[in-house]
Amino acid sequence: MAQQRPVPPGTWLTDDEQRSWRAYLAATRLIQDALEEDLGGHGLTLGEYEILAVVSETEGRRIRMSVLAGSVVQSRSRLTHTASRLEKRGLVRRRPAQDDGRGVELWLTDAGADLLGEVAPVHVASVRHHLIDHLGPEGFRRLGTAMAHVRDSITSERGPGAPGRAT
Repeated sequence: MAQQRPVPPGTWLTDDEQRSWRAYLAATRLIQDALEEDLGGHGLTLGEYEILAVVSETEGRRIRMSVLAGSVVQSRSRLTHTASRLEKRGLVRRRPAQDDGRGVELWLTDAGADLLGEVAPVHVASVRHHLIDHLGPEGFRRLGTAMAHVRDSITSERGPGAPGRAT
């Protein structure tokens, strides 16, 4: 059993911080669940959609798996499993990297691009309905700025090779 370490004075969350933290946790889980539910009707998870979307935005609809892992903040192992599921469905293909042959690239197939084109409007409507419409344009911009700061700070602390960092 792990030994509990005493919490240094002044490190507990204040009542206001605790309310904000719990609201953040609940809201992010509710948003993620709602987005998953809306995509589920099209046979995709949010993680799968994110991968297809990121690959679709790259030159030649292909990207190194190591770079993709950093872009979608997934471990290489999890990304490999998700890519395998997508590949079995004919939505992506994995091939040796064209530039050096040492890495692996993920390619978006025509079937993957077609599905993404069908599902993207559903996803955008879901994001708008479950998040942007509640915050308004300025609130959403402020949220994006704050979350980018958190993302950049955490990835800087973790260093190269950690999930969420392109290598």
